[in-house]
Amino acid sequence: MNINIIVIGSGSWGTSLAISTSYKFTTYLFVRDHKQAQIIIKDKENKKYLNNIRIPSSIHIITDLQKIIKLLINSKIIIILCIPISNLRKIVSELYNYIIKFQLFNISIIYTCKGLESNSCLLPHEVIDEVIPVDFIKYGVLSGPSFAQEVAIKLPTALTIASNHENLKNDIIKILHRDNIRIYTSSDIIGVEVGGALKNIIAIACGISDGLQLGFNARAAIITRGLKEIQNFGVKIGACPKTFFGLTGIGDLVLTATGNMSRNRNIGLEIGKGKCLKEISTYQLNAEGVKCAQAVLTRAKQLNIEVPIIEAVCDILFKGINPTFIVKKLLSKDSKTDS
Repeated sequence: MNINIIVIGSGSWGTSLAISTSYKFTTYLFVRDHKQAQIIIKDKENKKYLNNIRIPSSIHIITDLQKIIKLLINSKIIIILCIPISNLRKIVSELYNYIIKFQLFNISIIYTCKGLESNSCLLPHEVIDEVIPVDFIKYGVLSGPSFAQEVAIKLPTALTIASNHENLKNDIIKILHRDNIRIYTSSDIIGVEVGGALKNIIAIACGISDGLQLGFNARAAIITRGLKEIQNFGVKIGACPKTFFGLTGIGDLVLTATGNMSRNRNIGLEIGKGKCLKEISTYQLNAEGVKCAQAVLTRAKQLNIEVPIIEAVCDILFKGINPTFIVKKLLSKDSKTDS
């Protein structure tokens, strides 16, 4: 059975993944804004989010999701959700309605969002399980250290697909694994999601440290102890400890905490240099670390987990506490075993 790909989300990552899947498989890029869709078709590139990167003619730009799903009813459909977690519940609910309406039995969902839902403090798979009955469809999370621009121009990248369904993992390997993209597999959905969510907050902390010019030693300490906070959080809710030493743990954390294209790190840099959240551009504020930091802290307290770095970031972002004071507070904590 032929595989058709529908990418929902026309930002930089959605566009980049659509380009990547289109080399082997029929790919549709869903653009909700009709005007933006026409601009992309005319320019043959997504100048708003992925400038100077040509979109292949093999990608079909669409604005009517229901129409395409109905058209592909007799084929295998893999939907890749490249949307913020704030939109996940709404989009998955919409897809579930289509699945019921058209009696779709060959549809799978892959999501790439990183974070916790603000109000519920739920991870992405927990949101999906609330919307769609368990085991009703196959789903998985695609994550790993990756900047969309580098993937789009075919620079080497390694990603992880985590799912409880072997067939779906094999399908993603067929779709994405090629010369410049290496796909690894995992069954630890929780660990992959936690690594992807919490590393963004630690990256903000690294940016603040760099903005304060605290040096490389401080950055290394934040990454190392930040990884421990991520691991403690994940293991507490059922993740495998080893996951955090792989691509979606230390790999994604290092990239986001040190890469110049990281919006989360750049937000931290601006704050470290003296700006407050209100003075930072809207584009940067869409970074997932800012959006989910409070939800992570709330859930950590519910789980009785100590996350001093994450709590410090929340104090700086949302309470306006001076970063220099926070640094002194962290350094004054009692010594403990490095484990």
